[in-house]
Amino acid sequence: MRPARRTDVFAVWVYGGCVFGNFLPLSRATIDRDALSRRDPELVMRLLQSSLTRVVIVDGARVAVRGSDDATRNSLGEGRQYLARVTGKNMPDVDAPFAYLGADSDFSYVGIDVGAWNGPDALLTALADSEGEVFQWASLREVGAQLNGDETGLITTALALFQWHRRHRYCSRCGAATRITESGWVRKCPVDGVEHFPRTDPAVIMAITDDDDRLLLGRGAHWPANRFSTLAGFVEPGEIPENAVRREVFEETSVEVGDVEYQGSQPWPFPASLMLAYTGRALSTRIIVDGIEMLDAHWFTREELSQAAGAGEIILPGPTSVARALIEQWYGSEVTTPNASF
Repeated sequence: MRPARRTDVFAVWVYGGCVFGNFLPLSRATIDRDALSRRDPELVMRLLQSSLTRVVIVDGARVAVRGSDDATRNSLGEGRQYLARVTGKNMPDVDAPFAYLGADSDFSYVGIDVGAWNGPDALLTALADSEGEVFQWASLREVGAQLNGDETGLITTALALFQWHRRHRYCSRCGAATRITESGWVRKCPVDGVEHFPRTDPAVIMAITDDDDRLLLGRGAHWPANRFSTLAGFVEPGEIPENAVRREVFEETSVEVGDVEYQGSQPWPFPASLMLAYTGRALSTRIIVDGIEMLDAHWFTREELSQAAGAGEIILPGPTSVARALIEQWYGSEVTTPNASF
C-alpha cells in the first residue's frame, strides 16, 4: 500500500518579472517527498517488495540510466525485481543504503546505493540482459537536462542523500558508527543518541553586468584553460546571500557590485549544494583576479561571447547548470557551442 500523498507541486523560475515554468533543469521536481511516512521503520522494506514501487539506482556520484534513440532516461525499475538483482535476496539489511524518495499517484520511489555491494557494473549487465536495453552509468551533469521532472527530482535527491551517507558514517560527537533511520533520512548514534541529518550547503552563483551590459565570466583555478563560467561561491556563516554575491565577486576579481537581485534556485548534488542564482550590477570594471580561486576573468559583449563560444575558444557550462541558464538569460537566447561540459 502506498502512503498518502499531497498534490504535486511544480517549480517555476522568476526572472525580470517573467515566469518560466520548469526552467532550471534540476528544479523541476514533481514527486511528493511524503516526509511524514519516513517515520515508519518498516516502510522501505515493505515498499521494496511491492510491484507499485520504482527504484533509482546510484553508485556514488553516478546514476544508472537506460539509453534510447531520442533521450537518456533514468532506469526506474520495479522494486522487487531490482532488489533481487542487487542483493540476491528479497529483504535488505537494516543498515543497507536504501532511502524512501517519495510518491506520486501511481508509484512509490526508493533509492539504492549499490556501491556498498560488489560488482555495481555487473548489475547494469544484468539489467540489460533481462530488459533488452543498454544501461550505463552517467553523471547528472551529463543527463540532467534530458530527464523529465519526475526523474530529475528523484535522481538529484538520491545522489545528494547517498553521498551524505558515505561521508557521515560516524558520529561527530563521539566517533561511534551511526545507524540509518527514518527511511534513509537520518543517521543515529547508538552511543549518545544524537541524530544527524543531511546537510545542504547554500552557494551563490551570479551573472554580473556592467553599465555597458557586458557579462563578467571567470576561469576557476582547477578548470581547463578555456573554460569560463559565471562566478560562484559558498555563503559563509552569519552571511546573507546578497552579501555573499558582493564578497565573492570582489575577492575573486576586485570588481565591486552594487544592486543584487535574486532570480531562482536549483539543487546541485556535487556533493551537496543549493545554488542560489542572482544578477548584479557592477560598480567598477577593473579586473584583478585573486590568482588562487580565479585565474582569469573577462567582460564579454554578446557578440564577443557568441564568436568565442561558437569557435570553441571558450567552453561554457553545460545545459544542466544554473550558470548556463544565467548566461543565456542575459544573452537572450541559446548560445551555440560545440562543447558544454559541466
